[in-house]
Amino acid sequence: MFNKKLHMPLYIFAALLFGLKTYIVYRFVFNISLDNGMQEFILLINPFVTAFFIFMLSIFFNKRRQLKYIKYGILLGSLILYFNIVFYRNFSDFITIPLLFQGSNAADLGGSVLGLIKLWDIALFLDVVIVWIAARKYGEELTATFTKRYKRFALSLSVLFLVGNYTLAEIERPQLLQRTFDREYLVKNIGIFNYHIYDAVLHSKSEAQRVFADGNELNAITDYMKEETSKPVSEEMFGVAKDKNVIFISLESVQSFVINNTMNGEEVTPFLNDLIDDSYYFENFYHQTAQGKTSDSEFIVENSLYPSPRGAVYFTHAQNDFHSLPEMLGNNGYYTSVFHSNNKSFWNRDVMYDNTGYDHFYDINAFEVTDENSVGWGLKDKEFFKQSLKYMQQMEKPFYSKFITLTNHYPFDLDEEDATIEKYDSNSNTLNQYFQTVRYTDEAVEDFFTNLKETGLYEDSIIILMGDHYGISDFHKKAMSQYLDTEYTDYLHTQLQRVPFYVHIPGEDGEVISKISGQIDVKPTILNLLGIDQSNDLSFGTDLFSEDRKDFIALRDGSFITEDYVYAKDQCYERETGDLIDTTTASDDEGEESVCKPYIDKVEKELGYSDEIIFGDLFRFYDFGDE
Repeated sequence: MFNKKLHMPLYIFAALLFGLKTYIVYRFVFNISLDNGMQEFILLINPFVTAFFIFMLSIFFNKRRQLKYIKYGILLGSLILYFNIVFYRNFSDFITIPLLFQGSNAADLGGSVLGLIKLWDIALFLDVVIVWIAARKYGEELTATFTKRYKRFALSLSVLFLVGNYTLAEIERPQLLQRTFDREYLVKNIGIFNYHIYDAVLHSKSEAQRVFADGNELNAITDYMKEETSKPVSEEMFGVAKDKNVIFISLESVQSFVINNTMNGEEVTPFLNDLIDDSYYFENFYHQTAQGKTSDSEFIVENSLYPSPRGAVYFTHAQNDFHSLPEMLGNNGYYTSVFHSNNKSFWNRDVMYDNTGYDHFYDINAFEVTDENSVGWGLKDKEFFKQSLKYMQQMEKPFYSKFITLTNHYPFDLDEEDATIEKYDSNSNTLNQYFQTVRYTDEAVEDFFTNLKETGLYEDSIIILMGDHYGISDFHKKAMSQYLDTEYTDYLHTQLQRVPFYVHIPGEDGEVISKISGQIDVKPTILNLLGIDQSNDLSFGTDLFSEDRKDFIALRDGSFITEDYVYAKDQCYERETGDLIDTTTASDDEGEESVCKPYIDKVEKELGYSDEIIFGDLFRFYDFGDE
């Protein structure tokens, strides 16, 4: 392949190989949506433009260091690309700087990571092998001492390519760098390596934001909240659960598509289906998590703020001042606790729980965990609920207790003797196993209800159940299309972000409520049910039972849902039918057909205000008036 007559410099050869590999990954590994020819062209050129700049820098070194730079540069670049691939397979997202500081979670991932590694991944390092062999055998022929004129020309050309790439991207997507919550747009237009550099800049900026905040930023935010989110609560539901215990069950990875649905003719979640009849069930309730997944769902529920666009607030801002749900409940006589049979440091929960006002955290050390009663990420759900009862019976009352289940967690492993439904048959082992573990969780919740009644806790409690986030990402869209028997579109993907939400009040009749809602609304809803005044609270959510509600639900990636429309990936759809209305962007002029445009501005403003509160730790400047 190489000989002394070959005059192509090694840096150009490495850039071509690495650029081609990166493009193949963009096109066939990442599920990046492309809407037109310009997007196709930008996606094609940006990996080569970036690779050329990176490897061009080698010409500023002597020949020996050129070889070393190129060899280790292509290896490091390949590792960064591969780590993003593995991460993307589970989360359909790209790694951010804050996530790199969450390495304490890695030890607990175990088989989850191994399940994301494929045998064919070896091929992703073929270019590394070729370059290393070429450098070893033909290093002298493939490197040179370049003139100053050549260096200036190569650098200028490389910068010109980068500027050209960004100019095309800005034409295709105006205000691209302001859409920091949409990482796919950034990767699609400027490439994954430039995205990581930009993410590092954003991280430094957010770190500095707290230092320079002075509280004046809150004026615009509180004005916005008074106008948009401070809606009247439901007087009818105010205090209906006053002084009752609150049992909050976080249903790991349970999505609404399994509720009232079947697989091979069998109900997937028979108990949760029946529970709808005597509960307030919100059928258009959306999770709003980002990279923090379960910890994000906890954060949203506890604070009625949006999660961070990068990393998890539980890690990045755990020491902030918050006006959280457990703190407010504690100020009103409630004993607050969390049950979760995992390490207390996972997702930095031990620090965050203490800061947000929980009285006690029952972590893995509170449970008897054996090989027989655990699977996947920890204690099986049935045993988890069973062992928790003894603590609940001894608690001061009234209490607020949050339960975080584990069995229905990726990779959805389950012992054969615990499976009461067959696996699904598709090209996705993840989806195939999902139905068995979600059925197991359904059975565990049913047993828990039975035990609550037997211990006498049931009648004095309200029970809230909520899916925390999606379990099946769009990486499995082919299998999901097969199960749902429909085409997988951006509209369908957004609708699949619905998770079950139940408010079960013993003695109260049930009702299916169709209004759009989300996790951001849980905190004000619980406070209203318990009859706790929240007039001094700051919140982006509104009481779920109120007739006068905010008219949209925002997802962290900038998508949103209204009563009439669904907006996702610059596409505006009819919510009920899924019919495409128009293509709408934040930079469009208002037009007759751009019905989603006014909401785009609202969503970006609301997400931005939430980020300001978190990054600037702005609540430290606000007097909530608590006793």
